[in-house]
Amino acid sequence: MDFSSKLLENAVNEVSRLPGIGKRTALRLVLHLLKQPKEHTSYLSNALLSLRNEVKTCEKCHNISDTVLCDICQNPKRNPEIVCVVEDIRDVMAIESTAQFQGLYHVLGGKISPIEGIGPQNLQIDSLVDKVSKGEIKELIFALSSTMEGDTTNFYIFKQIEKFGITTSTIARGIAVGDELEYADEVTLGRSILNRIPFENSLRN
Repeated sequence: MDFSSKLLENAVNEVSRLPGIGKRTALRLVLHLLKQPKEHTSYLSNALLSLRNEVKTCEKCHNISDTVLCDICQNPKRNPEIVCVVEDIRDVMAIESTAQFQGLYHVLGGKISPIEGIGPQNLQIDSLVDKVSKGEIKELIFALSSTMEGDTTNFYIFKQIEKFGITTSTIARGIAVGDELEYADEVTLGRSILNRIPFENSLRN
């Protein structure tokens, strides 16, 4: 792809670094920005800079937040004894959109994947086990995607907390095997949360 401007080329190269964005799509986006009033581009750049420099991670659940504790963890109407284990903020948003879950979350920040060099030590698993060991949690709901990596992560955590005797469950398999939660429709995901099954039962399938 030949560019008439080095500035244009640099902008396209940076935008194309985003996941799912190729050079042609990046070019279309950059040209669109050039056609907009300058203040629109300033709003976008300022929003991205503020996000990068000011965003925090909730000290309790590890969700992305503007404050030390996220709005969900600060909400007195949520049940702190039921915790849903998810991979990242996209899963929190997907479950919240169903309005069927009133507990708290624990965001792992990924899944165990030896191929990608991600082990238990790279995830927020120790802090979860610590919560369970302190008796803060009565039920843990595994809501990771039904992939090999998701199932491996679920099982690893289950073995770490098994001795504490808390209730463990997993979302019902209304979500197709291999599907990511963020792509599930709200009705299916909501029913999967409400119709969750004991985790031990899922091991027999």
